[in-house]
Amino acid sequence: MKHWAIWLPLALFGVLFAVFASGLIAPGDRTISSQMIGKPLPDFDLPQAVPDRPALARTNFTDGKPRLLNVFASWCVPCIAEAPYLQQLADAGVEINGVAIRDRGPDVQAFLARNGNPYARIGADDVSKIQFDLGSSGVPETFVIDGKGMITYQHIGDIRPEHVPVILQKLKEAQ
Repeated sequence: MKHWAIWLPLALFGVLFAVFASGLIAPGDRTISSQMIGKPLPDFDLPQAVPDRPALARTNFTDGKPRLLNVFASWCVPCIAEAPYLQQLADAGVEINGVAIRDRGPDVQAFLARNGNPYARIGADDVSKIQFDLGSSGVPETFVIDGKGMITYQHIGDIRPEHVPVILQKLKEAQ
């Protein structure tokens, strides 16, 4: 009757192996759906983050022209990786406004000097209030905002070459 106890560790290992293998073979959907799509930008009026770019407010997004809102930080490594692609979008005529999260002006200036400055306006969100109001979980995140101030698309994470055409299409759809 006790010889079944010898096989118990092997059976437990087999069950654990099957559970882990099923997760590797057919992983679950990890897509994060934004709860902000179709909702207006929250009301905000941020001070300028750097001297050579104007401050940023919700009213800057309600003039009829779709644009991007990019949440970034100078201390964010993926923000460095996405900088050339933001510049590519800006060179294509896309207006990009930025929100610098929990950052200092001199650090933002140094970041922009090193990585380029695709931003028309940059607001300073020293306490992450706008970031949380947008439902942003981290940096970087980019939002497509239509000309009425409505959020039409949210890109979580850094923008890579394969994302540029998608973002351009989302901006076109937002017109």
